[in-house]
Amino acid sequence: MVDTDRITGAARELGGKIQGAVGDLAGSHRDSAEGRFREAQGAAENVYGQAKDTARHAADQAQDYAGRAAGRAQDLAGEAQDYAEDAYERGSQVLRRGTRQVSHQVAEYPLASLVIAGLVGFGIGLLVNTSRD
Repeated sequence: MVDTDRITGAARELGGKIQGAVGDLAGSHRDSAEGRFREAQGAAENVYGQAKDTARHAADQAQDYAGRAAGRAQDLAGEAQDYAEDAYERGSQVLRRGTRQVSHQVAEYPLASLVIAGLVGFGIGLLVNTSRD
């Protein structure tokens, strides 16, 4: 979308050029100077309109980039959530399987399990007692 300042500036600049040329041809210094002044005003207004267009375009691009970045962040967050849920489910399955294996081993070898549990308890007791000193 072209800014209206660009359109009016271009029109004023063209009008000033015509007035300046007519003043030069007619030998009127007043019309020539006034035409050059209007031409300069038009050029300035045109540049101002171009700057507004550039700023608007940059703001639109920044908004577009921000929207795309937000969309990508949402996608990544969804992927991370899916990954975490999958890891949690797999961990739960491994824990259940391990619990069943330990229960099976304890049921099959109760005396060995009791000795191992006693040794583990004794080792923990040594660690706790040693760290107090």
